Amino acid sequence: MIDYSKYESAIGLNWYEIDPDLQLLMRQSIPPEDFAWSEGWLKKWGAVCGGPIAQRAEITDKNPPKLVKYDRNGMEINEVVHHPTAIETKRDLWNNGFNGLPWSDEAKRRGRPVPASMMTAFSYFLAEAETGMLCSIGMTAGAAELIERYGDDRVKAEFLPRMRSMNYDEAWDGAMFLTERTGGSDLGVLTTTARKSGDTWLLNGLKWFCSNVDAKVIMTVARPVGAPEGIKGIGLFAVPKTKRDGTRNGIHIRRIKDKLGTRAVPTAEVDFVDAEAYILQGNAQDPWEHGINRMMEMVNLSRVGVGIMGAGIARRSFFEASIYASRRDAFGRRLTDWPLMREDLLKIQMESESASAMVFECARVADQARNKGDENAASYLRILAPLTKMRATRQGIECASKSLEVVGGNGYIEDWPMARQFRDAQCHTIWEGADNIMVLDSLRAMAKHQSHEPLLQRVASIAGQAKHSSLQGPRKAIEAGLGVARDALTRMASADGEEALAMSKHLADLFCDLVQGALLVEEASEEISKAGSGRKALIARMYCENRLAPPARSAPRAIEQAALKHFDAMFRYGKVSPSEI
Repeated sequence: MIDYSKYESAIGLNWYEIDPDLQLLMRQSIPPEDFAWSEGWLKKWGAVCGGPIAQRAEITDKNPPKLVKYDRNGMEINEVVHHPTAIETKRDLWNNGFNGLPWSDEAKRRGRPVPASMMTAFSYFLAEAETGMLCSIGMTAGAAELIERYGDDRVKAEFLPRMRSMNYDEAWDGAMFLTERTGGSDLGVLTTTARKSGDTWLLNGLKWFCSNVDAKVIMTVARPVGAPEGIKGIGLFAVPKTKRDGTRNGIHIRRIKDKLGTRAVPTAEVDFVDAEAYILQGNAQDPWEHGINRMMEMVNLSRVGVGIMGAGIARRSFFEASIYASRRDAFGRRLTDWPLMREDLLKIQMESESASAMVFECARVADQARNKGDENAASYLRILAPLTKMRATRQGIECASKSLEVVGGNGYIEDWPMARQFRDAQCHTIWEGADNIMVLDSLRAMAKHQSHEPLLQRVASIAGQAKHSSLQGPRKAIEAGLGVARDALTRMASADGEEALAMSKHLADLFCDLVQGALLVEEASEEISKAGSGRKALIARMYCENRLAPPARSAPRAIEQAALKHFDAMFRYGKVSPSEI
């Protein structure tokens, strides 16, 4: 069991070895034949992210990237200058396979895909340390995947080896520039144009929110000359930082935005002026055919990444609050001895563990969809990705806010770790679309792919297999929630457009509640079976009471039982006898 009082901070610890919940998720999701190899990497990444990367993050945040617009001769150079701590962190990440490990010689020798949940854990560690840095290089994998699927042979040969390298000095990173001043989520009104020029295209237009602005490869959208207006007339392009002849491409940075948080990643305004670009057209006949659909493949992958950021901040916030509360005395007692504080800490822990469960469900489903060609999984992922982004980022804010309160006035001071976590967390509800956009995308997935059906089937299957007596309360709450969801779907089917939209956000929230509750029940079933512990079963009961079946205010609650009878085992990841729940 973890003794939080031994530590002054989360920084300097191995974030895999100190996280029993993540270890449980890895044991459940990584095939047994891959586990020993995967755990070696997980321990390595836990050490580098919890150690030097986390330590540097505090310095990078106070020394964000700067734009050098002109050289001393007045020539425009558009150079982004990063603090040395940011460069060293990027070097650590690239050289340790953040993007390149699945394509490395080591991975090829194994003859099996690198487990998706293992790679997700690397992002999770980095999210705990610095979500701005996760944004800064996390888009590379999605950009490379688009090039592999839809680029021609020449573009693949030039871009992919560099984007999947494990050598920082030769690696290319990726970015995605979508938003324009005319609109963020409404891409149909974009004004950037593309015209053919030999075997390349020239792009002209203004992009308004360009994160990782100095990336070597930019994914963007533009309207080819002659394309129809609206969303159907958009083409997908890859824009390199430099032209083929080695000269600077027509990417003119106006300014780097002064942001509330996520300062490690430079977000800027950019003018494309005859920027040389390569179309990612695949087998399409027209240059704009399916362009927006292809771009949304990366957006959906990026949304899962933003969800990981929320889950990572939730975990880091819980850990920092736990350390502080375990060392701080108030009114003659340790903070962790007070029942009200115990409830606060267990609520933060519950939110953190439910967020983690959801993001690693995305990893499992993505693995089934991509590596095994499972169409049902692909349909499920279409709705799970926006729901995960919506829920986990919100939980990141809630956990950061409550943990800051646990730390008290010190939490509000920039010398302590919680202020940055809170600032960074707020960004994630906006990146890749705010909550309302996630709801609309969920509705589209339901209408076009019936994506709600595999989601509801997954939830029902888990509930149906929850046999242990300690899980009957959560099971009944989940089954009742499934009934409410089915009724809502029936009402929405007969409602007009405006009425259906008014109902949709509540339904999306209910889907999130059902998925997270069911996943906690699934983890609990395995923990009871393999470890003989009901700790996760009590977490599941707390969650389902809170989200799916709120009890009468006068009734005993699971959170009270946990705080008064089982706090030490819950909080410190010990064992709880299932029969006591």
